[in-house]
Order: sequence, then C-alpha cells, then structure tokens
Amino acid sequence: MQKQVLIAGGGIGGLAAALGSARAGWEVRLFERAGEFTEVGAGVQIGPNVVRRLQAWGLHRALQAVAAFPGRLCVRSAISGAELGALRLGATAIERYGAAYATIHRADLHGMLLDVARKSSLVHLNLNHRVERYAEQDGAVSVLLTRGDGKSIEVEGDALIGADGLRSGIRAQLLGEAPTRASGHLAYRAVLRQDALPKKLRSSAVTVWLGPDLHVVQYPLRRGELLNVVAIRHGQPPADLDSWNHGANAAELEAALAQACTPLQDLIRAVPHYGHGWRLWPLLDRPPVAGPQEMARGLVALLGDAAHPMRPYLAQGAGMAIEDAVELEQSLALHDVEAQLCLRRYALNRWQRNARVQQRSQRNGEIFHAGGLLRWGRDMAMGALGERLLDQPWLYGG
Repeated sequence: MQKQVLIAGGGIGGLAAALGSARAGWEVRLFERAGEFTEVGAGVQIGPNVVRRLQAWGLHRALQAVAAFPGRLCVRSAISGAELGALRLGATAIERYGAAYATIHRADLHGMLLDVARKSSLVHLNLNHRVERYAEQDGAVSVLLTRGDGKSIEVEGDALIGADGLRSGIRAQLLGEAPTRASGHLAYRAVLRQDALPKKLRSSAVTVWLGPDLHVVQYPLRRGELLNVVAIRHGQPPADLDSWNHGANAAELEAALAQACTPLQDLIRAVPHYGHGWRLWPLLDRPPVAGPQEMARGLVALLGDAAHPMRPYLAQGAGMAIEDAVELEQSLALHDVEAQLCLRRYALNRWQRNARVQQRSQRNGEIFHAGGLLRWGRDMAMGALGERLLDQPWLYGG
C-alpha cells in the first residue's frame, strides 16, 4: 500500500516537503490554515547549495524565469562608503559549486513550488484547514483539523511533517518548548522598481553596507526589474505590530542612519518615493538545534523554521528548508524501512548542518554590527583576505 504523509503548513518549507515526499513516492496531504496560498516578505538569497537542489528537481527553467543572478557581492562601510571586500558570483559560482547564486522574491519562489505541487497527482492541497493537534497510535499518526466552516475532522497518515513556521503548533506539542526568543534586532524591508529609480541607485549586484549596530543589504529581484532593500538595526519591536503605524518606520530608520554615507542615505530615502514603504519585522529565533531528537520523534518530524529558525546573516533560512526537503525525499524513498526510522534518518542527517548554519548566522550578526576594535579588525581582515573571507565553501558546496 502507498504510504501517506501529512504536512502542516503551505509556505516554502511545506511545499518543498510536499514535492520531496511525492518524489519519494509518498502520497501527500498538505494542510494550510489560510484561505489562499500566499507568501509574505520580500526577497531571499539562495546560494549554489540551494540552486543545485532546485535544478535537480527539474526547476532550472522555472528559476531562470523569475530570479536574478548577481555577478558580484560587495561589502561596503555604511559610514564611509568605501569597499571593504568583494566576492565574485555569476560564472565563478557555477565553476566552483556547479550552480549559480540567485536572488528571488519570496512570492516567486513560493509560486514556483506551488505550481509544481498542483501538477502532481500525489499532492493534495487543502486550504482553510488548521491543524489543532496530533496523536500517534498503532503505527499511525492522526491530526485533528478545524476547517474554515468551523467543523472538525480527523485525518490519519503514516507520518506527519510540521512545516508550520516560527510559531509551530506541531513543534510545541512535540517538544513542549517555550516561545521563540527576541534577537534584539529589527528588520525593515522594502522592494523598489528599478526603472523608476535614479540610475545611480540601480544595481545588479548584492551590496552589504556594514555599520555599528546595523547593516543594510540590497540586491536585484525578478530578473533585475526590482530592487530588494533590507535594513537591520538593534532595537525592540513595538508592543503590538498589528496596529503599528508602519509609516513611522522611515523616520526611525533615517534617524538610525544619520551618520551613514550619502549613497546609502539616498537609497534609504528613496523607499517612500519609489516603493510602497518599509515593513517592519522583529527578528526572532531559537537556540541552535541540539540533536536529532529536536527534529524528529516517532512519526513526527519538523522542517524549516519550525525546526531551526535562524537569523538572516547567512541568507540561508529558505535554503535550509529546501535542503531539509531534499533529505526528507531521500529518507522517505527507503520504502522497506519503517516510517519512524525514515524520519530518524532524516533528522540524523540534517541537525548538525542546520545547527552550524544557525550558529554562524548569529556570529555573522555580531561581526556585521561590530564597533570599536572588532570593527577595525573586521575591515582589515576583509581588505587583506578578500574572497577567501567572504566565500563559504563549507556552505555552498555542502
């Protein structure tokens, strides 16, 4: 009999898990609590380690149609504007790692995965279904669902994947953990139309501006038609983000960048004029994964942000979710192995890499926002070592 996997969550991680599971020959029943499939946020960077996986899934052309492929990553001082170091991407990344470095709008990545999922006869997508809780009994796992009409139903499967994001209900039941922790960092995100920008502000590269207690990242999206801008600074979020006046974000950010160089200030001030304004996200995370038991127990496994939310300073949040899904595919493809052993294998093969990325992301944030002697040492090292410091062979080749 064909095995069936239940998936909680229809974001990037959930859809990737659905594709991986279907490729392994499992029937998939995915449950998304929202009334439609959407993806919030702005852009994401996906390194060669992730692009390689998407290409192996046959998504090369789909990715080419919606992504941008920067030829260079440049690190600059937010104060002086001076270039501190650079990393060649483009053809160099393909030569080194077998795939390009891409930048893509989250909605485009989500839509690409959703399109393939909808075409698969093994994937059944269910909107307006909220997973309330699960139970394991007699070698099966069942979930209690609340539908959009208020009715409750129960569905049974051979395995359950919690891909329900940062505040995962599946994780809370599986591990009994406390809420996420605040990082003390705030992210301001905006997307601009490049053809509406003054030429001096347009860019086809990834540029990272580093300053004390803050940094700004800009890169192209959607074949270069859009420019993604993310500014991250130290600070505490407002008490109620739902009622927060996001129009006030521009003034706050401009004040935080009062000592920044003119080119960076020009970019920040362009947002209200050439985009839809800033959106504020407080950055939350959890401690690094401590062992395989934090990613799978019994017939239940966690994937993506439900398993290992991380700070964005390695640009690998979405990437690790996709890598998780590829490993899930390989583990579920062991059809003569019991489901809980498949999930155990998945967790064993993923937890250490995810923990390492979480740890390095947190450390990078400290380096990005450094002041005093640490900032001086960082800038000197970057100038002396250049690409050797900025390249990440352990990550992109892993």
